[in-house]
Amino acid sequence: MAIGSLLIANRGEIAVRIIRAARSLGIRTVQAHSAADADSLAVRMADEAVLIGPPPAAKSYLDIDAVMKAARATGVDAVHPGYGFLAENADFAEAVASAGLIFIGPDASAIRLLGDKVAARKVAREAGVPTVPGSAGRVAGIEEARALVEEIGFPVMIKAAAGGGGRGIRIVRDFAEFEKQFPQAASEAQAAFGDGGLYIEKVIENARHIEVQILGDGENVIHCFERECSLQRRRQKVWEEAPAFGLSAAVRSALTESAVALAKSVRYKGAGTVEYLYDPGTQAFYFIEVNTRIQVEHPVTEMITGIDLVSEMIRIAGGEPLSIPQDAVRISGHAIECRINAEDPAQNFMPSPGQVSGLKVPEGAGLRFDTMLYEGYWVPPFYDSLLGKMIAHGADRHDAIARMEAALKALAIGGIKTTVPLHLAIAANPDVAAGAVHTKYLEGWLADAPLNAAASQTETA
Repeated sequence: MAIGSLLIANRGEIAVRIIRAARSLGIRTVQAHSAADADSLAVRMADEAVLIGPPPAAKSYLDIDAVMKAARATGVDAVHPGYGFLAENADFAEAVASAGLIFIGPDASAIRLLGDKVAARKVAREAGVPTVPGSAGRVAGIEEARALVEEIGFPVMIKAAAGGGGRGIRIVRDFAEFEKQFPQAASEAQAAFGDGGLYIEKVIENARHIEVQILGDGENVIHCFERECSLQRRRQKVWEEAPAFGLSAAVRSALTESAVALAKSVRYKGAGTVEYLYDPGTQAFYFIEVNTRIQVEHPVTEMITGIDLVSEMIRIAGGEPLSIPQDAVRISGHAIECRINAEDPAQNFMPSPGQVSGLKVPEGAGLRFDTMLYEGYWVPPFYDSLLGKMIAHGADRHDAIARMEAALKALAIGGIKTTVPLHLAIAANPDVAAGAVHTKYLEGWLADAPLNAAASQTETA
């Protein structure tokens, strides 16, 4: 069915992004919001807004009943979950479908299958996609896990089967630590995810994190090339690029083709991302997981391909087939995204909510700022601290880094402290320029050379 109206079950910059995409398609938007977000930019932009609960996410954005009540009351045709919150919640997708509405994303069965890390590894292996050495599925207990570790060797990760976003992971390097961490990991996984299942995975030292963007309509699947996401802090991505740097044509082809094969094997529908660890020394790559939603870093893919991923996922959910053949997807230049958070990098990234006293956003060729900010907006303390994403596109990686550095220097957000100083330091880092980074690089670099307190003074606009 064609989508005439949709409810946005999310907040912040992704809600604004969805509204813009829906508007381009002539679709009416309804913004679901908590009491804390009553004056948000998304509420101001949407055609209609509906209150779904108090500030805590558990009583608003994570409350399936409240969101479904809003969807029914406003008479929408579809629900877009964005990322985070309920985006990868199979029960929510099922509730939307049961109400006769369209869930803009894969169906509940695909979310359940791919959201379980162990089941997803099995799907990947059956599709011929290489996986990191480790348990074939959930380990039955510590005895089975210990035997496996003796076989594959340290270091290993103890991972929550139902984890995500870098949570539920423990790295151990000897048996003494293993004996201590395994039962604790099971207890914490149960408490955090309602599922104490664990699996074991070999640690690939100095690995890079590379992911492939896919689009599927349930029949056909294409890839939109890959992204580099190796600069991370506490397993959260900080700086992302497209395409990944330094890949041979053969590796890029194998990587993207494996992602398509996996997605086709489950008749994937919507936008999604297949994530990998890449070993630069051997040029081998290993499947990690599938994210069954739009990613925070999707703009860099849009910049190098010219494809509006959010609009495409809305069209697909409305029953349209893929409109883009694989041979029409090409890489043009290089793009970088910096996640700008309300945090003080000189004070151990302490959150910095408050009122935005001024805002100056750089403009120019190849620049884009996806944000929820406006002058006078109060950044609430209840949610993720992401304020927006600065994106720069250049003719090549060197050009993109130079444009990003200039854009960051011109970006001014008054009244609160942000991670702009961190990104400026990254842009000037010679290791980053050389591509000599991995998933542990940023934390090690910050530990060795913490940002000067003077570098994170409140910006003025």
